Amino acid sequence: MNTNEIKKFLESVRETDIEEMEVSTQGSSIYFKKSEITKKPVEPKKIVEEKSTIVPIKSTMVGTFFNAPASDRPPFIVEGSNIEIGQKIGAIEAMKIIKDVVAVIKGKVVKVCVKNGQSVEYGQELFLVDTASAKK
Repeated sequence: MNTNEIKKFLESVRETDIEEMEVSTQGSSIYFKKSEITKKPVEPKKIVEEKSTIVPIKSTMVGTFFNAPASDRPPFIVEGSNIEIGQKIGAIEAMKIIKDVVAVIKGKVVKVCVKNGQSVEYGQELFLVDTASAKK
């Protein structure tokens, strides 16, 4: 085999999944083995993401939402209230069992999404809280 034949042969094998081969013709023998060529990973472009500081507090159960301990008492929180982790911010009643809604984040309540006495579903947003105000 001359060099042109070898080049053509290698080019044709390059496009296959053959990793190792030995070819013998008219007293000539060629052995080749593909080596792994590792490409330098391309660095992804750094995209500046603006992470929203508004985080929802969601219902953990199905039931009726209450924003105050009793109808003649003031609500636990209102829009603009600052809340702390572990603070009681509402209650949900199901089958005469009342479960407290407790803040799992610190921040300022920007929206109360449900009304007193409203039925709520599991995972429904109850409050929207701005966590950026907690960092100040």
